[in-house]
Amino acid sequence: MQGVDQEVLKSARDWLRVAPVWLCTIVQTLGSSPRPVGSLVAITDDGRQVGSVSGGCIEEDLIERIRAGDFSGERPELIEYGVNAEENERLGLPCGGRITLLLQRLTEVDTPWVTSVLSALDKRRCIERHVELTTGATSLGSVAHFTSLELSTLRLRQCFGPRTRMLLVGSGQLAHSLAELGIAMDYEVIVTDPRQQFLDQWHGPVVQLVQGMPDDVIRDLASDQHSVIITLTHDPRIDDMALMEALGTNAWYVGALGSTRTTQKRLLRLRQLDVPEEQIARLHAPVGLDIGSKTPIEIAVSIMAELTQLRRRSAV
Repeated sequence: MQGVDQEVLKSARDWLRVAPVWLCTIVQTLGSSPRPVGSLVAITDDGRQVGSVSGGCIEEDLIERIRAGDFSGERPELIEYGVNAEENERLGLPCGGRITLLLQRLTEVDTPWVTSVLSALDKRRCIERHVELTTGATSLGSVAHFTSLELSTLRLRQCFGPRTRMLLVGSGQLAHSLAELGIAMDYEVIVTDPRQQFLDQWHGPVVQLVQGMPDDVIRDLASDQHSVIITLTHDPRIDDMALMEALGTNAWYVGALGSTRTTQKRLLRLRQLDVPEEQIARLHAPVGLDIGSKTPIEIAVSIMAELTQLRRRSAV
């Protein structure tokens, strides 16, 4: 499954083959907002849309205004929603919420940059879009890491990055629950297990299932800074092999399921296997926030909560 940005930009590229497209970006929020800064929606003149900047009411209003000819499209326009209580109520925005959108009309001359962004995302690279607000001219720049959206009086700078890939080592019940939540939160989930009989019993959501030794799978699929690797098998022969490889990669997060006692034994084994201390220090174990979770879905919630907490902190 593609990320939301990819879906929006892919639709925009396809639509540009026959007609112009309106690309709308959340560039500022104040108070509560149904969607974060950087969220996109693409809209055609006849009212088709992909993506979201709200729960739907803002998109409906934009479509009506586009059809009414309220926007010239000659240059990007900043549009503000939620300027008063009446508008908040009409649009279903949270109390006090305010959203500023940048509306840009794309034509066939924009197809190259849209295609280049999609290519970068396919290769799991970050890329920045620079939009001159006075002309609408768009250029691209390569960046090593994801950067926050910036808006000035003259230009917009927006970074597009690949979806975070979540590799789950082990295909048991907890992996089912974790995969469900991961997909719902826009992670690209892959499940691997060297035991084919366990993969054959997979009854979780539709994800990529990979049979193979975990160190090989990690090298092939989850070694970059946009990767999350979590071991779930309870089998030290599998989990330790995965962790030895994972801790030496650029993966953003490496976690291991287990109690505090199990974790202490695991750390001892990793030291006996000569894993460097600086790599061991990267391990999140026991995995997840301590919320007293017991059932698979509760443990999955604690893991996703920790990932969300770390992502939000790193974005500050």
